[in-house]
Amino acid sequence: MLLHHEFVQTAKREGGKLAFIDRTLGRRISYARALTGALLLARRFRAYPDRYLGVMLPTSAGCALAILGSLMAGKIPVMINYSTGAAENAEYAQRKCGFSTIVTSRALLEKLDCRAVEGMVFLEDVQAEVRLAEKLRAAAEAKLPSAVIRARLIGNGRMDDTAVVLFTSGSEMAPKAVELTHRNFYTNARACAEAFRCSRDDSILAILPAFHVFGQTTSLWLPLLVGMTMVTYANPLDYKTVARVIGEERPSLMVGTPYFLMGYAQQAKRGQFASLRLAVAGADKLPDRLRIAYRDEHDVEVFEGYGATETSPVISTNRPGANRAGSIGKPLPGVEVRSVDVETGEPVPAGDEGKILVRGDLVMKGYLGDLEATSLRIQDGWYETGDMGLLDEQGYLWHRGRLKRFIKVGGEMVSLVQVESELERVLPDEVECCAVEVPDARRGAVVGVALTRAVDERALAAELAKRLPAIAVPRRFFVIDELPKMGSGKIDFRATEEMLRDRPEVAAKA
Repeated sequence: MLLHHEFVQTAKREGGKLAFIDRTLGRRISYARALTGALLLARRFRAYPDRYLGVMLPTSAGCALAILGSLMAGKIPVMINYSTGAAENAEYAQRKCGFSTIVTSRALLEKLDCRAVEGMVFLEDVQAEVRLAEKLRAAAEAKLPSAVIRARLIGNGRMDDTAVVLFTSGSEMAPKAVELTHRNFYTNARACAEAFRCSRDDSILAILPAFHVFGQTTSLWLPLLVGMTMVTYANPLDYKTVARVIGEERPSLMVGTPYFLMGYAQQAKRGQFASLRLAVAGADKLPDRLRIAYRDEHDVEVFEGYGATETSPVISTNRPGANRAGSIGKPLPGVEVRSVDVETGEPVPAGDEGKILVRGDLVMKGYLGDLEATSLRIQDGWYETGDMGLLDEQGYLWHRGRLKRFIKVGGEMVSLVQVESELERVLPDEVECCAVEVPDARRGAVVGVALTRAVDERALAAELAKRLPAIAVPRRFFVIDELPKMGSGKIDFRATEEMLRDRPEVAAKA
């Protein structure tokens, strides 16, 4: 069933149960009211001319209803990243997807100090313009049987139709427009629900932005399909407030990036996380110290998962009863994973490293307008993640880093992710690091490390020499007060490398 059809079913079933506890706006919205709101927005959105409709809104009930209203109006929502360069990202999306209208918020633009982009319409204005007759009509429509409501919607199609367009992070290259289908989100959300034993009795802390695929699936479609209550807050970086919200609203599930979860752990008082039965971390490597902090200080187990924008997103995850620290868990139900030789493409034995390939209903439809890039990444149904890893004898997947984050030093391959992993073990907790390739006239390339604080470089290199092969020991160290970050809090490797390459001392060594 299509995603917005499933929402209609859920809303009719749950009725007066809370769908949203919106802590940014101080609103509590039942499933019945959410259905009315989505139908009302759908009628408004039908007037916009293009097939695609930009959505640039923070995590909130309004954002969720705008996405639902878009689908119900027969539009495809294009999610726009507002965390960095909002105006530029909006214009890039318009050019890439060929649309003009972007639903956003005046409050968001003011907070970001972002200029208005041609084609923007503001949700505050849309809501203010709604007449009483429209509200009454939507409320009456919402009371109809679910089958009748679904039949009256314009947005009716097939499961393999595009549901949402999201953009890749752009940490390594220009962002690509990823077409994800109703089937992609439906099967991934249902598989997550099975893995984490979710039910309508759960409530979830929904703080991840909907422009990030992790947030789109786990903080929107998962709770809407299951019938959970979503506790939303627009700013995941407001650590103290989020920790307080958890203590006050008592969600049973929390999903976030390690960067966000670390901030909440540092701000939370003992007992504030007592309601959480589990927390899930994804989008970046889970540091051991974060896992230990949640277990020892808050009595919460953090389960690490793995995914990609192109796989909608969850590929594998640790879960209750199947949790191996350091791994990225077992593949979700219905997901096939294999590791293949980098050169030959042949599957490698269990325990051997290779490129990670994924197959199943979670794999994207493709990159919008880029058949060549799509065909390079998807062959015979298998999606090439671009990551290196291995499957062990017990079926756990272990991530070894991006293939593009391997560099060749003296003819040997060096994993920058492995270098970072060892660095994190010996650096003080407050120091962030990013390993990069640095040009070297004699060796061709050496490992360089950007740090957020000056350290004893000789002592650090000596300690790393005990843990890493000689060619992987960093030769160059740089201090950057603040490493560039993606919207998820993940370090922007490409921007970091570009910053270092622009330095005169690096250019002189090239």
